[in-house]
Parts: sequence; structure tokens; C-alpha cells
Amino acid sequence: MREPFRIGSGAGFSGDRLEPAVVLAERGAVDFLALECLGERTVALAQLRKRKDASLGYDPLLVRRMELLLPLLRRNRIRLVSNMGAANPLAAADAILRIARAKRLPIRVAVVSGDDVLASMAPDSVTLENGAPLGEFGDIVSANAYLGIAALLPALETGADIVITGRVADPSLFLAPMALHYGWSLDDFDRLARGTAAGHLLECAGQLCGGYFAEPGRKEIPDMAHLGFPYADVDADGDAVLSKVEGTGGRINLATAKEQLLYEVTDPSGYVTPDVIADFTTANLDEIGTDRVAVRGVTGRGRPVKLKVSVGYLAGYVGEGEISYAGANAEARARQAGEIVRERLAGEFPEMRVDLIGSTALHGRSFDATARPYEVRLRVAARAPTAERAMLVGEEVEALYTNGPGGGGGTRKYVHEQIGIVSTLLERERVPSTVTLKEWSSDAQAA
Repeated sequence: MREPFRIGSGAGFSGDRLEPAVVLAERGAVDFLALECLGERTVALAQLRKRKDASLGYDPLLVRRMELLLPLLRRNRIRLVSNMGAANPLAAADAILRIARAKRLPIRVAVVSGDDVLASMAPDSVTLENGAPLGEFGDIVSANAYLGIAALLPALETGADIVITGRVADPSLFLAPMALHYGWSLDDFDRLARGTAAGHLLECAGQLCGGYFAEPGRKEIPDMAHLGFPYADVDADGDAVLSKVEGTGGRINLATAKEQLLYEVTDPSGYVTPDVIADFTTANLDEIGTDRVAVRGVTGRGRPVKLKVSVGYLAGYVGEGEISYAGANAEARARQAGEIVRERLAGEFPEMRVDLIGSTALHGRSFDATARPYEVRLRVAARAPTAERAMLVGEEVEALYTNGPGGGGGTRKYVHEQIGIVSTLLERERVPSTVTLKEWSSDAQAA
């Protein structure tokens, strides 16, 4: 058994950069590469694509990523696990096999299914956000349970080169290979918690290396144009040392690690995953060298009885319109333009936003009393039940060209369907998972 076990993070979201995973596969000396590419809206949108074409529904960048990675995985004997299967893991595996066949690379892919629990959703299921029943949210298009390592381990135990999944808890993608390598029990909660902490630190990829952290003049991060992605050397107890490939951009230090450890964590003493309830308040982080941070001491207790389910529903259409004003008194002209549109559309929409980008769009108002922006972009948005009604917003903004304050320009109008996301809980035993093996080899083709 090789210790430490090294696992790299090759993607932190669906649209992440492609080349850092290639660098990890080429020069990272990793045993496993994990690609975390699935968000709540990502999987709901994937379900819509699958509705239109049953051969789709997997990650849009899967083919491009696999084209780059498959030869390197084969050459360097690296295994890969990813949730790029999104709404259609079986079709994702077929796409990977097509690439392997074209490159004449023998490949075995294990597909984890079972996260799609739409058929198990009852209208009276209570949502976690506000306690409302699911039945109040209209057309439900997706319901995906967060699977954990109990679903992933049987796939990994097949020895498959690639394990492809749908909705899996992000840290579980990293924890499962660790548990496989060291033979951790599903009840070894302290080790699972430490592995979960390492997985949580890795799951957003570039964020641990200074992405989403940097701020010029305050938190400087070098060479962000070539940001490296991290890996972790994990020991048999689940403690880890975080680092990145030498020569890549970015920085891993105590500050980047602490920010990432607390990222999207509402209760550091009880971080809940399908595998364990981890207590991050017991963690010890030490900077032990350049771009090297050790994470030790995380503890865990039990696992949740129910699994979280992310539910996507059709939330109508959003119509938007934008127009820019620049020069002296730009903010006053933009504000007047917004008031014109608000008055003309009064009573048309139950929910409408009028924002001045550059002044009020993010925080609702400017907190700098002396600020007088030289250029401001007006954005008006409203939700409507139909695309036709949503179009009214952009039409009114466009009409400001000749019916509004002077100097408006650069209008843009568009309508898009909106997916809303809520969450609920489902009993663990009602979420059975399965593993399907798919493979291609030149011998099989010849036979």
C-alpha cells in the first residue's frame, strides 16, 4: 500500500479551465484525479437537455476534457472519478468509450446511478428553505439525491479506470478513493471526517490556490493567468498535506486554506455530508513549506439518516433589458431611465428589479457618499409566466433610445427560461444505487 495517497483536483465546476487537470495528470504524480463539475442548477439544466435528447444530459465539456486526459491517464496509470455524468451518467460513459475507441485506448468505465429520485418525490415533501411543500413549486423537472461513498465504493472496487456519476456530494468524490486505498470502514467517522475535510478543501480546485481569494493590494496571488490546481497527500489516518505542481501559478497558504475550509459551511462544528458529520472546529492547519499546508485533527460523529435532495423546478421566464449612460450626470440619467421603465411596467409583473450596474446593482445602494460614477449601466429584469410577456421588459428598455434621457446606448434585451432550486430530505434506504460497467478494448473489437 502506497502512503501517502495522492489525489488531485482537476476541476471545481462545470465551466472550469481544462489545462490544470492536464498539468496534474502530466506532472502531479497523482494516484487519482477527481473532477468536480456539478452544481445544483447544473444538474437541473442537464435534465432539461436530456428531456430534449435522451443521448444528452451529461456535462457539456466532458468530451473536450476526456480528449485531453484519456491518453495521460492511460500512460501514467491514473484513475479518475467525476460527476460529469450529470443527468445522464450512462450516456456520459458511452461518450468516453467513443473517444477511447477513436484513440484505440482500452478503457473500463464504471457508472454510478441512483441519484435521480424524481419518481420518489411526493407533493407534500417539505422544502428546507422555507418549509413549503414541493407541490407549491409547479413543474418539477429534477430531483437528485446527494450520494456518498457507499454508492461510489462498489464502482471503485471494480478496478475501473474511470468512475462516472451524477449527483454526489462534492467531498465524497475525493473521500471514496481515499477510503478504497486505505480500506476505511464506513463507520470510521474520524478518518472519514478528516478525508472529508481534505475533499472539501480540494473540491473547488483553483480556489484553494488563490482563485476567488485574490485582491490586488491586500491579498496578492502570483501568476493567476496560469493558476495551478491542488492535490493532497493523504495518510492512513486521513490527515493531509495540500500542495500544487511546482512552477504553476497561484499560492497555497494558511489564508487560502482557511477561506476554503469555511467556504459554504454554515456550521463548522457540524458539516453534514452523506458520509459523516464533520467537526471542522477541531482542525489544525499548519503551513509547513512553500505552497504546502498540513490539515490534521478533524473529528466526526455519525452520519445523517436522510439524504439531501436538490430539486429543480420551472420558475417561469426572465426578461431583461440593459442600456448604458456615460459622462457627467450619468447616474442621474440612468436612474431617470429606470423610473420611466418602472412606471410604464407598473402592475405588469409581480417581481421586477431595476438596478444601476456600477452604483446599486450588488448592494442595493452605494456606500460611498462621494461616489459619482462616470458610466452606469441600467438593467431591468422581471419574471413572467411566458416568454412573450417577459419580452416586454427588453422592449421598454430598448425604447429608451429615443424616449428616455439623453446619451443612452448599447442596449441589449433577452429572455431566458429560469430554473428554480429548492432542497428536501429523503430516507437513505429510498435511494438505492447501482453500478454499470462499460468497456472497450481492441481485443473485444477483434472478437
